[in-house]
Amino acid sequence: MTTDPVNAVNASPIKRVGIIFSGGPAPGANAVISSIALSLVDAGVEVFGFSNGYSHLERYDREKYPLVEGEHYRVLTERVVDSTRNARGILIGTARANPGKLVKKRTDLDDATKTEKLRVVLSALTDLGVDALVSIGGDDTLKTANYLYELQKLQPTGAKRVRVVHVPKTIDNDYNGIDFTFGFFTAVDVMAKEMLNLRADAAATKGYFMIETMGRKAGWLAYGAGVAGEANLIVAVEDAVGALSMDEETVDASGQKTTRKRLDLDALVSRIVDLVVTREERDKKHHGTVVLAEGLGELLSESALAGLPRDEHGHVQLANLDFGKLVAAKVGKLYAERTGRTKKFTGVQLGYEARSAAPTAFDVMLGAQLGLGAGRALLERGLDGHMVSVSGQFDLHYVPFADLVDPVTLVTEVRYVKPGSDFQKLGRALETRVPASRK
Repeated sequence: MTTDPVNAVNASPIKRVGIIFSGGPAPGANAVISSIALSLVDAGVEVFGFSNGYSHLERYDREKYPLVEGEHYRVLTERVVDSTRNARGILIGTARANPGKLVKKRTDLDDATKTEKLRVVLSALTDLGVDALVSIGGDDTLKTANYLYELQKLQPTGAKRVRVVHVPKTIDNDYNGIDFTFGFFTAVDVMAKEMLNLRADAAATKGYFMIETMGRKAGWLAYGAGVAGEANLIVAVEDAVGALSMDEETVDASGQKTTRKRLDLDALVSRIVDLVVTREERDKKHHGTVVLAEGLGELLSESALAGLPRDEHGHVQLANLDFGKLVAAKVGKLYAERTGRTKKFTGVQLGYEARSAAPTAFDVMLGAQLGLGAGRALLERGLDGHMVSVSGQFDLHYVPFADLVDPVTLVTEVRYVKPGSDFQKLGRALETRVPASRK
């Protein structure tokens, strides 16, 4: 690969590049990793694949915790990545280690204590002779990539700099700056097929499944899988408004009152029972499926979420909440109270089985183009602090971190399913219609 003199910036030549993959797995991950490696190796660049995200990088110490090839990273040669583009899983592993955990706003970058682990990561990279880092991950990983980029601006003139390029990854598809993220359509396909199996089971047993899908912050997965899986009702985070929302007032230790919008769980349960009764009375259907985005659980009251474990980024571990089962139990109780009959309502979680599924051809192509784009961003464009994106006929674009991150809080913005959008209307149009008198 040759350097484009028109687009290249004045930057040190790149001889060694590191790759990290952070957060949950996504189908097509290896298409990204292998394409990054191949695009760089072809240009004579050495590529290090760091194992398990930032887990080892943030613990680096020249004496006490040196990074060892084969244990903490591996050299990604053409032979190593050959025929891995369609492989399941993640060639270099992943983890949720968060070296920027203590950074909450831009001024925190001046705090040596809060940026200690970020500085350790940079020391590890520079000591290994890494000239650039390709970060692959979700919005939290993008936030970390931006921390590393911004932190280096504060270094003395002439200090060794590691360029940072980011590739967006999430099966949730809730990323600004790109139309669709790799792994999303594979996850939708896997979940939709599972839903059709559950739908057949529900028909055989005259029951209902409350299917909880991944999608902590946005409803792309819930809507995609729900439409393809022929669900009778789809409820995502974006739908927790109007009749399904309520105000909750909390008081902190200083006496400060805060009012937040929360999910009205009773209203949601009532809406589902309305659906069930409508299908029985009007359509003579005694079975069905309801899709619930897992992020609805995070909108429950503070008391309901108290005591639940949280991950390195402070998010409630929603798998422990089991929102689908919680809703199923409440729906069964209200249905019995209204009708005097019993019916089987079962909560099921879907998501983990989709994260490392064999990628669809679309996700392999998308992942490969994003990986190639990361290599081109470094070698042809000489970019730093940019995210790789595609649109149209897989045309590559490079989005500055500054366009994706709040300049004060340094927080990334989630892309929600827009209320009233054609995508949301698709889900609404294909679900079972409940008469207004029942709502």
